[in-house]
Amino acid sequence: MKKLFWVILLIVFIAACNRKTMQKGTEEKSMNTSQDIILYEQITAIDAKKIMDEQKDYVILDVRTQSEYDASHIENAMLLPLDDIDEEATDILPDKDQLLLVYCRSGVRSKEAALQLAELGYTNIKEFGGIIDWPYDVVR
Repeated sequence: MKKLFWVILLIVFIAACNRKTMQKGTEEKSMNTSQDIILYEQITAIDAKKIMDEQKDYVILDVRTQSEYDASHIENAMLLPLDDIDEEATDILPDKDQLLLVYCRSGVRSKEAALQLAELGYTNIKEFGGIIDWPYDVVR
């Protein structure tokens, strides 16, 4: 039984080492390991709120579905569902250097969205997880 535990632990460790991300402090930056290009930056909800309070030129991007957005969303967030990014992003977000603050429900879709946006040429993407971890007010 102990041997099985160590084998599982080793597999988890190896899998974690193979991720395409690099930890730096409390920030996580997604990397394209073949070219060492930072695709997007993962920040906390607190960091995202600080940007919202202190800066002006940014877009809050909600990548959930229309029904999820209608139920609740962060104030001033723009809806661009994950499934529509490839077809609609360049029309909705013409400035590829604009700061994009990306979120979803739990953080899974927002990471995928951040990668898709980076692949489309967007250069200033900060992904801050899910609305379930957002400790501030939302629009209902």
